[in-house]
Amino acid sequence: MTKVRLKKRNVGIAVGCVIVVLVLIAGLFRWKQTLDYQKTFEYRLQKHGYSEEDTAYLIEHLENNELEELLKKEANENIPKFIQEDYYLKKNLDRYLSYYEQNPDKSLRDVVAIVNVRADEDWYSNPVEADVSQDNLLLVNKFHKLSKDYEAEDLEKVKNWYAYGDDPMLRKEAYDNFIALFNAAKEDGLTVIIASAYRDYQYQEDLYNGYLESLGQKETDDVAARPGFSEHQTGLTVDVTTYGANTDTFDTFEEFDWLQNHAHEYGFILRYPKDKEYITGYHYESWHYRYVGVEVATYIYEHDITFDEYYAYFIEGEK
Repeated sequence: MTKVRLKKRNVGIAVGCVIVVLVLIAGLFRWKQTLDYQKTFEYRLQKHGYSEEDTAYLIEHLENNELEELLKKEANENIPKFIQEDYYLKKNLDRYLSYYEQNPDKSLRDVVAIVNVRADEDWYSNPVEADVSQDNLLLVNKFHKLSKDYEAEDLEKVKNWYAYGDDPMLRKEAYDNFIALFNAAKEDGLTVIIASAYRDYQYQEDLYNGYLESLGQKETDDVAARPGFSEHQTGLTVDVTTYGANTDTFDTFEEFDWLQNHAHEYGFILRYPKDKEYITGYHYESWHYRYVGVEVATYIYEHDITFDEYYAYFIEGEK
C-alpha cells in the first residue's frame, strides 16, 4: 500500500470517527432535550390529561407551586374553566368541583358565587363573628353574626322629614348620604322615605319569634333574619317606602326605578335582589337598601353582584 493510499485511509477513518462522535453528541443532546422537556409543565400537564389549549392557559395564569398542586389532583376539564371565572378563589377549587359535580345544571359563574359566599352549606351552619373593623363594609348575613350587645357608636336619630315611625336611627355617614339621596329624588319629583332603620338585638329577636309563631321555621328563615344575623343591627340599613306603597308593591312605583338607577351614587345598594336568593339566603326585598359607600356600591351596581359576593372576593379573599 502506498503512502498516499494509507494517508487517505487514515483520513477516512478519522472522518468516520468524527461523524460517529457528532452523531453520538447529537443523540445525547436530543436525549437531554427530551428529558428536560419531560420535566416541563407543558409536557407534564398534557401527559396528565389536559389539552394543549388548557395547558397553555394554566401555565400563563398559575404560579409554579399552584401547577404542582394541580398535578397532584386528578385531571378535570372544568378546572381551567373555573380558574377563568372572574371571582375564582383558589382556596375554593375543590369545593367548586364537588358542588358542580352534584349540581351540573348550575353555571360555572353561579357555582363560584355560591361556594364563595358559603351558600353550598346549610344556612346558619358554623357562623363566624362579623368583622366590625370593616366599618361600612361590615358583613352580616346567615354566616356572619353580631354579638348580642353590638351597637355602633355613631348612631343618629333620623328626622321625621325623612322617615316614618318613632325616631329611627342610622349611623352618621349612612344618614348623611341618605339625606343626599332623599334630596336628589325630591328634585326629580319623587319621595323615598325610611320605614325602618336600626334595630337592636332584642327588637330582632321579638320580630323573628313573631314570624316563627305564624310561619314556622323554614318560611321564617326565608323572610327574616335570626337575632344577631340582621343587617339592621349594623345601623347601615334602611327599609324604604313611598306614599301609597307597601312591601308588596314598592317595586311598582317610580321611586323604586329611580333607586335602581341612582342609589349607588349615594353609596346604597339593593341588598336582596330578585333571582339572587340562592346567594343571599333571602327572598327578594325591593325595599331593603344597605349603605356600603359610593365606590363599593358603584362596583356592585356595575358588575351586577351581591354584597356577599363582593365581600367574599375582595375582603375575605384567599384568607
